[in-house]
Amino acid sequence: MATLIELTDTLWTTVLDVAPILLVLVLFQVLVLRQRVPHLRRMVLGFVYVVLGLDLFLVGLEMALFPLGDIMARQLTDPAFLRPDGLAVLGWRDYLWVYAFAAAIGFSTTIAEPALIAVSLKVSEVSGGSVRSWGLRLAVAAGVAIGVSLGALRIVTGWSLPLLIVIGYVVVILQTVFAPRQIIPLAYDSGGVTTSTVTVPLVTALGLGLASSIPGRSPLIDGFGLIALASLFPMITVMGYAQVGDMVARRAARRKAREES
Repeated sequence: MATLIELTDTLWTTVLDVAPILLVLVLFQVLVLRQRVPHLRRMVLGFVYVVLGLDLFLVGLEMALFPLGDIMARQLTDPAFLRPDGLAVLGWRDYLWVYAFAAAIGFSTTIAEPALIAVSLKVSEVSGGSVRSWGLRLAVAAGVAIGVSLGALRIVTGWSLPLLIVIGYVVVILQTVFAPRQIIPLAYDSGGVTTSTVTVPLVTALGLGLASSIPGRSPLIDGFGLIALASLFPMITVMGYAQVGDMVARRAARRKAREES
């Protein structure tokens, strides 16, 4: 019964959130373009599907994903798990399983991210197969894994988030100078693709759970920031993926030229 009430409340909130989008589209279609809305019945049906899907998704987040991330963070930071010998003082090296879990959850959620799948397929189609869908997905997922793991290390050590972001963007700027020009716009978009429906809830729950479990950390100050790092490092890994591919292609071309001569 409690779940049904929560579904009903969330449904009304979702309708209010999605309604302005539909209103803007209809107003532009009728007042600016001065045309009837095409496929009105299908549009209404799609709107219903979107609202119901978002309703179930949001309730599912509250019931499963957020508690799961929090529970895993608390279990992995339990002193009894980290130091079975009972040593009271814990250092950043004692949290290696936390970093491993953060990297694994960042990689797996990004591989399953619907937005990334759609973008990678379209990129492969537009590029004629020169940029492979799986190669792009793996590069982005590796970047998110590095970013989330580094974010977990930041929570444990108390490092400055702005400093890490500045250093990361310095690397991005340097890579932009040397990376193949055709990959740069895609690399910059790859960071935004990761902040979607699957990655954000779990990564946020992980950050909040870590900050709540580690002594001396504030969930508000230290628990957030993982998404910023998860959006930054895919730009680095995608450009790095393109640079490595370009280097391999040049070496193959030089080898072929020597063989022909």
